[in-house]
This record gives sequence, structure tokens and C-alpha cells, in this order.
Amino acid sequence: MGLTKLKIEKLAKRGMYRDDRTLYMCVSPRGSKSWIQRLVIKGRRRDLGLGPWPIVSIEEAREKAFDNRRKVHRGEPILKEKKEEVPTFSELLEEVIKINRPTWKNGGNTEKHWRACLEQHAKGIMHKQVDAISSNDVLGIVEKLWTTKHEMGQKVKRRIGAVLERAKTKGFRSDNPVDSISTRHLPNATKLKGHFKTIPYDQVGAAIQTIRDSTAFISTKLAFEFLILTATRSQEVRKADWSEIDMEKKQWHLPGPRTKTGESLCIPLSSRALAILNEAKEHFGDTGLIFPAKRGSVMSDATISKAVKDNGIPAVPHAISRACFKTWCEEKGIARAVSEAALGHKLQGLDAAYLRSDLLEQRKEVMQAWADYLQHETEQGN
Repeated sequence: MGLTKLKIEKLAKRGMYRDDRTLYMCVSPRGSKSWIQRLVIKGRRRDLGLGPWPIVSIEEAREKAFDNRRKVHRGEPILKEKKEEVPTFSELLEEVIKINRPTWKNGGNTEKHWRACLEQHAKGIMHKQVDAISSNDVLGIVEKLWTTKHEMGQKVKRRIGAVLERAKTKGFRSDNPVDSISTRHLPNATKLKGHFKTIPYDQVGAAIQTIRDSTAFISTKLAFEFLILTATRSQEVRKADWSEIDMEKKQWHLPGPRTKTGESLCIPLSSRALAILNEAKEHFGDTGLIFPAKRGSVMSDATISKAVKDNGIPAVPHAISRACFKTWCEEKGIARAVSEAALGHKLQGLDAAYLRSDLLEQRKEVMQAWADYLQHETEQGN
């Protein structure tokens, strides 16, 4: 008995479901359905994509499948030469970038990051034709990053998946090999010692003092402490400009294009954060970059990390700035909505639907309390 429309509609479990001896309905892990024909061509089994269902009906799929079987029997070519028909991963990556470019909030920066990320970490498959890339190829790439650069490993996995999903949609392959790589095939990164290296929040004050006492460039020292006091991201601090600062209102206005969410963020500044800005002004003036590199350009993304590492602090700046702040908030009983707003996170679920305030007044109190706590810990360390 072959497949019927009713049977196909009821198919929900991932797998291959036979219609006749060479024609199958393929159900992906995401629930999409497409026609696949398995033929032996010149001694090699080939899976041919015949199109998605229901765009390609049962009758059309059977007709295509029968026509292909007849061609194989007569020795007629079904597939064009690969080099003419199947693009390389690199070629299809450019197509994916072009399609998504208008929707990316940060435009050129996101495009640059996509390309650089895959050219660096997925170089082994960049020039492979997309139908020749296996799940083992992808696993080999992701495994190398999963336990050392977990966040990057997740990004690479997602982006490879997006390119190969495009290949599947266009009929260049019958599956997306990334779908078969679940977390059970990879180490449990949440249990790895050293993953997302951080320190207890009661050691942050000592870390600040360590950097103050170091031989790092003054701009690096100030940027590191400002990063922690504002619980922001390194890129946001490194590119901070005096035009974003309102000293009278004691606020830092981060424009949307410079935030991860793409939405502008007003950050209340504590008394210590304002003192750091005044110190930066004495050294570098009050126009342009607040924390410039030695040559006046934007500080490298490795500068603060190097200062932390060189001074024996067993953590990464991002964790000291954000993870420690979040943990401190939880320990002090600060409302989750307030701490999430301070971190610039988008609220989810009912919070997103009903909470329309930016909680600026509450955040002002929290950021000052965080600064006071750090100052106390720093003094205790001395």
C-alpha cells in the first residue's frame, strides 16, 4: 500500500516513509516533509530530492520517480555534473547572507561576523559541495569549540545549519546534517570546569584593585572598571563615545545599533562610574572615544581580556561584568525584571506583554548599590 494524503498528514515522527520501492516521504526533525527517491546510479546509491510536500503532490512525485527509473534503465543521465549543479558551502553562504542582509539590525557588522566566523572555524567545508558535507564533518568542527569556546561553538553550529537548510530547501540534498547532531552527541558544557570562566561576585572588588595596581594602559584600567560598574559588554564600552554620555542626568545612552538586541538602552551611572568618566576626560579629553587605545583608535577586543589574564584573574571580562552582577542581584533579592533590564535583556512571555516601563528609577538604585558594594569589597581587600 502506498502513501495517501491522509497518511502523509498524520506523519509526525522523523523518518523515511516508503511510497513505492524507490520513492519515500522524508519527515525532518522540524516536521517539514519532502519527497526523496533512492536510486542506484552507476553503482552508487543516490538520494534525489523531488521537492517539498504538499507543493509536489503524490501524483507528481510518482510521475517524477517513474521517469527517473526509466532514465536509469535506458542509461540516460538524471543528474548534471556536480560542478555545474551543486554549489559549494562558501557559495551558498553568500546566498544566505544576501537573503538575510535586509533583516539584520546591525547590517554590515553581522554580515562581517557571519563570514569571518565560518571562514575561520568551518574552513574544512567551505569549498566542499553542499551535498558532500556529512554530519561527521559538522560534528568535527563543532566538537573542537564546544568545550573551549562554547558560545562560538553554538554560533558555528547554527550558522552551518542555516546554510545547509538552504541547500536542503533548494533540493541539493535531502537532509540537514546539523539536525542529527543533538546535545547528547556533544559534551555537557554546563558541567565543564572552566567553561565561561568566572569568579565569585565577592572577589570582583579585588579584581578591580588588581587591575588598578597593574601596569596596564590607563585607558584599559578605566574601561575594565567601567565595564563592571555598568554590567555591559566589552564592545559597548570599547566603542563608547562622549556623545552618548549625559553627565547632568548621570546617564549613558547606548544607541540601538551598538546593542546586542538592536534596541537603545539608557544606563544610569553610579557615582563611581561618573568619577571614572571624569578621570578619562582628564587623560583623553571629552570628545570622541571615551576609552581609546594608545594610538587613539578603538581599543582591541583582546586588550581588556589580556589585562585580566596577565594579572592572574581566573575569569573572562564578560563573566566578571555580567554574570557576577546577575548573581549578586539574585543573592540580594533584586527583582528579576530589574536585573534583566539592567543587563539590557529582552523580557519574555507575560513580562514582555505587560511590563512597559524601563524601570529606570529602580535600576538607578541598583547600579549605585552595586558600585557601593564593589567599593566596600575593594577597601576590605586593602
